[in-house]
Amino acid sequence: MKTKKWAFAATAAATLVLGACGSNGSSAANDEDIATEITEETTVTFWHAMNGAQEESLTQLTEAFMADNPNIKIELQNQSQYSDLQAKINSTLPSPKDLPTITQAYPGWLWNAAQDEMLVDLGAYIDNDTIGWGDQEEIRTPLLEGAQIDGVQYGIPFNKSTEMLFYNADMLDEYGVEVPTTFDELKAASQTIYEKSDGKVVGAGFDSLNNYYSIGMQNQGVDFDKDLQLDSNESKEVINYYAEGVKDGYFRIAGSDQYLSGPFANEQVAMFIGSIAGEGYVKKDTEGKFEYGVSARPEAINLQQGTDLYMFNSATAQERTAAFEYMKFLTSPESQLEWSVATGYMPVVESVLESDDYKNNPDTKVASELESATKELFSLPVVENSDSAYTEIRAIMENILSNTDKDVDQLIEEAKPQLEDVWNQ
Repeated sequence: MKTKKWAFAATAAATLVLGACGSNGSSAANDEDIATEITEETTVTFWHAMNGAQEESLTQLTEAFMADNPNIKIELQNQSQYSDLQAKINSTLPSPKDLPTITQAYPGWLWNAAQDEMLVDLGAYIDNDTIGWGDQEEIRTPLLEGAQIDGVQYGIPFNKSTEMLFYNADMLDEYGVEVPTTFDELKAASQTIYEKSDGKVVGAGFDSLNNYYSIGMQNQGVDFDKDLQLDSNESKEVINYYAEGVKDGYFRIAGSDQYLSGPFANEQVAMFIGSIAGEGYVKKDTEGKFEYGVSARPEAINLQQGTDLYMFNSATAQERTAAFEYMKFLTSPESQLEWSVATGYMPVVESVLESDDYKNNPDTKVASELESATKELFSLPVVENSDSAYTEIRAIMENILSNTDKDVDQLIEEAKPQLEDVWNQ
């Protein structure tokens, strides 16, 4: 595919390969099965979990799409939050006629649906000569690959995020600490802050414990899959790095606060690693208190997260095409610039990520640093029970980090069977 040049685009990324994702799934459509035009009024139902500024931006984009496509009506159906959306999908899968046309979802939620051929393989739509991606700029490769299940392009990336380091710039200056760029530096900086503040300020923490573990293991060269050994040397190194810091006081977990942006705003913790989608809360809560800064997560490999758009094959041919046109619109450079600026999510196309319009946006500090923070992205493997195992790791990490007065090796041994049970359920 050729890459479309937009006015604000710096360059088109040569590494984007959306057009290379062919139809290799058993439920893939043939070209003759694809409606290449909308010949009648068509309604697309869309289950999502966007709220606040995110929902407002989604609504504005959707209205713009419908204005340009008067034969297509998009019904936005808010399912409140991700957990409610996942539960709604799971409870409705046994009744395909009640499913929406498209939904936001993490790929792990839909592994079973893919095995049961309930999803539309979008490869044939992407490659179709009439309604395919054509010369619209392709989506960044790591994000696109993250929306595959068993190598099939079932999803289109949309509201994507990653983790970055948020820091109290005033506090780092006060204690003579540089912004850390490695985990060794993060530990040293956290120890310095904790000691110089006489234990009043914790150096750092991580919002997501399962992210912390899976990213740490990936940086150790270990995938998060059924073969992962909780008591391996790599695993113990990742766990003990955090556990030792919690035990000695210079690291902490979110705990009952749920997110560290609260303790951060209250100057109880100097730095934390969390999702870029949370910058709006950081900005609001620290205003008038201190200057916050944002930098790349201090490990080489970072996780791409956030949900994608998936289509159910219970939709008619007209509904599928209408939904695919809507997906293309939401991920176009123009839409992605508007969406990313309004919501804090990561642009899914390279030209926006590199553009001055995005990087120089005065409402966000993430934008100017995001390119360096996403040089090497990975996705969690989407295999059977991976979503449940990912959730279980959070519980295991929380138990270990909440009981650092106990023997960590023993806690790891005790947790091994429960993680194995989840993978094997």
